Amino acid sequence: MQLNPMHLSIAKLMQARLFRIPDYQRAYSWQHRQREDLFADIREAQRSGREHFMATVVGLARERRTIGADEFGVVDLVDGQQRVTTLVILLKAIEKALGDGDKAEAKIKGELADLLVKGDEHNLVLLQTNHDSSDVFTTYVRTGVIKRKAVVTAADDNLVEAADECEAFVDQWKATGSLTDLVFTIRHRLSVIYHELADQSTVYRVFEVLNSRGLDVRWLDKTKSQLVASIYEHVDEGSRTEGLHEMQSIWKDVYRDLGLEERVGDEALRFAGTWSRETRPNRILSDEDASIELLRIAGTTLKSIVEAASWLKAVVRKSLELKADQRRAAVTRIAHARFLAIAILLRGFDEKTERDLLSAWERVTFRIFTLAGKDTRTKVGEYVRLGYDVLASKLPPKAVAAALAELGDGYSIDEVIFEDSWDNWYDGWAEEVRYVLFRYEEHLAREAGMQINESQWAKVWAADPARSVEHIMPRSSGKRYVHHLGNLTMLPPKVNSSLKDKPPQDKAARYVECGLQATMAVGRSIQEGQRWNRQAVLDRAAAIEEFVREEWAD
Repeated sequence: MQLNPMHLSIAKLMQARLFRIPDYQRAYSWQHRQREDLFADIREAQRSGREHFMATVVGLARERRTIGADEFGVVDLVDGQQRVTTLVILLKAIEKALGDGDKAEAKIKGELADLLVKGDEHNLVLLQTNHDSSDVFTTYVRTGVIKRKAVVTAADDNLVEAADECEAFVDQWKATGSLTDLVFTIRHRLSVIYHELADQSTVYRVFEVLNSRGLDVRWLDKTKSQLVASIYEHVDEGSRTEGLHEMQSIWKDVYRDLGLEERVGDEALRFAGTWSRETRPNRILSDEDASIELLRIAGTTLKSIVEAASWLKAVVRKSLELKADQRRAAVTRIAHARFLAIAILLRGFDEKTERDLLSAWERVTFRIFTLAGKDTRTKVGEYVRLGYDVLASKLPPKAVAAALAELGDGYSIDEVIFEDSWDNWYDGWAEEVRYVLFRYEEHLAREAGMQINESQWAKVWAADPARSVEHIMPRSSGKRYVHHLGNLTMLPPKVNSSLKDKPPQDKAARYVECGLQATMAVGRSIQEGQRWNRQAVLDRAAAIEEFVREEWAD
């Protein structure tokens, strides 16, 4: 491996180069903490007057490009893209803040504009980022406009926050110092070790080595780079190009699918690695151990390497499918419960079998972790071993159903519901309240031969559950039963907030108009003269409990 690392200032790094981030790389993920660290580095470099080494940047040289009278090297950023992206945003924020009246500032403003946006017919930007279908990044670099309403993904959101924070940092600097000094500090006091390589196999091995030394890179990204490097190391040149194209396509799909749900990718890696073990596990593997397992099953053939990446992609997609199931949100908060549910989704059962098994999983999980109030330490091994067996041993549906029933031993519906089960159901349980009341809403709609009001429930699902949980007798009343399940119902968020601390009789008319069956029933009963007191709360809780006993029975 022939390396020629260069120690470059930021000015020299960005000189005569155009950077791009391939679609199969992770999207922009830096958040407040990392940006604050960068700002602190800049302040310290300016204060001390000494050079500040930032990190290592690894690039893959692609081509030369002529723009006007200048020639630029086009480089794929393999490592360092988060830092370079943030620096580009910061330079744009400075360009926006520089004035035209002062000749020195006007000159620097023009230099930054020329650096960030090249003067060809395409307005080519210094850095072409990836997964920017909303044009949040390119619009900001070209025009300085922050497209807040265009945010679709987590990367978009991070980019908007980066622009806001960079502009705030520039404003703070301007209040106490010179923007000329700020530009000088960034250009000439910040430096990196830059590896620019022409051989892709060397690029990914360098990335792997550098990021095995404690740098802040997610194991999902490390696993990708190691899989790509394995193709270069073990696959003959004749098959390599096709394999790389397939691998890049897989990872492009993974990062695009993850969108707003980056954490799902981390968990999917742990799940995929756990299912890849040769022996039956008792727990879900750590990120590092999961990555090791995936690389083990990837082996040294093109087929096995691509299959390992495809397997991870499949787990990501099923994880996202479960995450998107708002109806089950209250029973998917336990990691090992999610592991078992995703195993069922991955098996490829026919639609009816999958629905029946997921319903059985949902019933037992709700009884254990909500009705019985058990925490995340409960039945870890049982859930993980069963989730492993569903896939690795390909248990038939009847065996899966029987094993799910065994999970509930000691947690039958009669064993988990007590006289005081519903006493304090609001504090810390808003998600569970919404879950139960939504299912109760479905029940009432079925009994009335109606459909639930999808538009109103869409508003409920879109907000934090606590914003939609309505206390019929308001909390300000000080009644001891105020958090009792029987005193809780659901309203769309804005309706809920508008009623605030009004007494039940003043809210009844609004309840009747809200479009949610259970809440409308409460409103009608109050309008018909029912006093909303402790007995009314207990009676309503009893009706809900009757439904719960039937719906979640073992």
